[in-house]
Amino acid sequence: QVRLVESGGGSVQAGGSLRLSCAAPESPYRITCMGWFRQAPGKERWGIARIGIGSGGIPLVVDDSVMGRFAISEDNDHAKNTVYLQMNSLKPEDTAMYYCVADTRPCAAVTTTNFQYRGQGVQVTVSS
Repeated sequence: QVRLVESGGGSVQAGGSLRLSCAAPESPYRITCMGWFRQAPGKERWGIARIGIGSGGIPLVVDDSVMGRFAISEDNDHAKNTVYLQMNSLKPEDTAMYYCVADTRPCAAVTTTNFQYRGQGVQVTVSS
C-alpha cells in the first residue's frame, strides 16, 4: 500500500493563502502522478490539479475556478514523492476537504475518481 501524508490545511480569511503538502514516504511502488481534489459537503468530488512525478511533466490545473490562484508543484527531490498545492486569493467557495491522490500510472491515464491512492484529507475553511 501507499500511504499519503497531507498537511497544511486550516482556516483563513478570504484573500489569504495556504500551502498544502502531500508526501508518499517509503512508497513500495514508483509514484508517477500526484494531484489534489476537493469535496465540499453535499457536493461532488472535484479535481484541482495534477503533476507528473520526476518526469519533468507540466503541472496541470484542471479546475478553471482556481486557475491563476492555485499552483501545484513537486519537491525538487523527486525521491521524496512530495507535492504542494499553493493556494492564494482564497475565497469562501474554496472551503472543502482537500485530498491528495497518487497513482503509479501516468497522469494522462488517470481521472479524478480513479486515482489508486488517496490521503485522509485536510480541511480548508475560508471565511468572508
